[in-house]
Amino acid sequence: MTRDFRLLATGQGLSWLGNAFQTVALAVAIVTTTGGGARDLGLVMAANVLTLLTGTLFGGVWADRLQPQHVMVGSDLIRFGATAAIAAMFATGGYHLALLCALTVVSAGAGSFFSPAMSALKPLLVPAEDRQKANATLSLLQSACGVAGPVTAGLTVAAFGAPAGFTINAVSFLASMVAAAMIRVRAPRGPRSSVRRELSAGWREIRSRDWLLTNLIGASVYHIGNGVILVLVQVVAFQRLGGAHAIGWIAAAEGLGGVIGSAVGMRFRPRRLLFAGLLALPLMSVWAFAYVWPGTLAAVMIGAVIGYAGLLFYDVAWDTSLQENVPHRALGRVSSWDYLASYLAMPVGNALAGPLEGRFGVDRVLTVCAVVLFTASVSMLLAPGCRRLVRTGVPAPENDQAPKTVASADRTAPIQA
Repeated sequence: MTRDFRLLATGQGLSWLGNAFQTVALAVAIVTTTGGGARDLGLVMAANVLTLLTGTLFGGVWADRLQPQHVMVGSDLIRFGATAAIAAMFATGGYHLALLCALTVVSAGAGSFFSPAMSALKPLLVPAEDRQKANATLSLLQSACGVAGPVTAGLTVAAFGAPAGFTINAVSFLASMVAAAMIRVRAPRGPRSSVRRELSAGWREIRSRDWLLTNLIGASVYHIGNGVILVLVQVVAFQRLGGAHAIGWIAAAEGLGGVIGSAVGMRFRPRRLLFAGLLALPLMSVWAFAYVWPGTLAAVMIGAVIGYAGLLFYDVAWDTSLQENVPHRALGRVSSWDYLASYLAMPVGNALAGPLEGRFGVDRVLTVCAVVLFTASVSMLLAPGCRRLVRTGVPAPENDQAPKTVASADRTAPIQA
C-alpha cells in the first residue's frame, strides 16, 4: 500500500478508537452528573443525529469542491476543539445541558463534512486495481477498533473518569488531522456552480444508475428495520441471555464477524463484486432471527459472526463499486446521499422500536424485522445493474454516466477474476 494510504489508515484507526472513548464517556458523564440522565442523553444524541442530517449533503458538495484532505483537516480541528471543551466542562464540574448540546452540534456538524471527504479521498490513495483491498483493509481496521475500543474505553473511564475519555477522543482527532495534513495526493477540481445545482448534479448521478438508486432505496428500508433490531436485541440480551455479560460476548462476536467479512473482501475478487456483496447481505437476517429462535446465547453469537461477516463484505463491495463506477468529480456528493439515507433511516427505526414492542411483543417484531432485512437485501437484486455490474480495475471516466455491465462492458478492460 502507498504512503498516503498508510497515513489515512493510521489516522483513522486512532480516530475510530477515540470514538469509542467518546461514546462511553458521554453516557457515564451524563449519568453521574444528573443522577439518571436518560432525558439529557437523549437530547444530546438527538442533537448529534439532527446535525448530521442537516450537514451531510453540504459536506458532499465541499468534498467535491476542495481537496478532500483539506476538508478532513478542518473537520478534525473543529472536532478537537469541541471535544476538548466538553472534557474541560466535565472536569471542572460546570455541566450545562445547553452548552453540551451546542458543542455536540459543532462536533457533529464538522463530522458531517468529514465522512464524504474521506469517501472522495480513498480512491485517490491507491492504484485502481488495489481499491478493493484498500477498502477491505480499512473495514478490517474499523472492525478491530470496534472490538478493542469499547473494552479499552470502559476500563479507562472506570479508572480515571469521563473527562479522561473525552480527552483521549480529542487527541485522536489531532492524530487524524496530522495524518490527513501529510497526505500529498491531489484531486482534480473543476469550476464551481451554486450549491443547489451541485446537489442536484449529485442526485442525477444516482438516478442515472439503476444499481445505485436501488441500493440507496433498499438500504433505507434495511436501516429502518435494523434500527428497530439494534434497540430490541439489547433488551433481549439483557433480560434473557445473561445481562451485561451476554451483551459483551455478542459485541465480540459481531466484531469477529466484521473481521472475517473484511478479510474475505481482501482476497475474494469476483468479477461481479456488487452481486456477490448483495448475496452476502441477507445473512444479517440470520443474526436477527437467532434472538427469537433458538434464542440461546451460543446461537446468537454464531448468528452475529455470520451476519456481520456478510454485512462487512457487502460494505467492501459497495465502496469499491462506487469508486470504480462513479466519476470522482461527484463521488463526495454521491457518498453524502448514501450517508444521509443511513442517518435518516436508523433513528426512525430506533424510535419505532419501543411502540412496536409494546404493541406486538419483542419476538414478533424481531421476526418481522428479520424478514425486512432479508427482503430489502434481496430486492436490490431486481435491478439489472446490481446483477450485471462488473469490476473494471480502472477509474470511472469523468464524463461517464453509464455503469459497466456484463452486457456493455469493454471487453478489453482489465477485468479481475
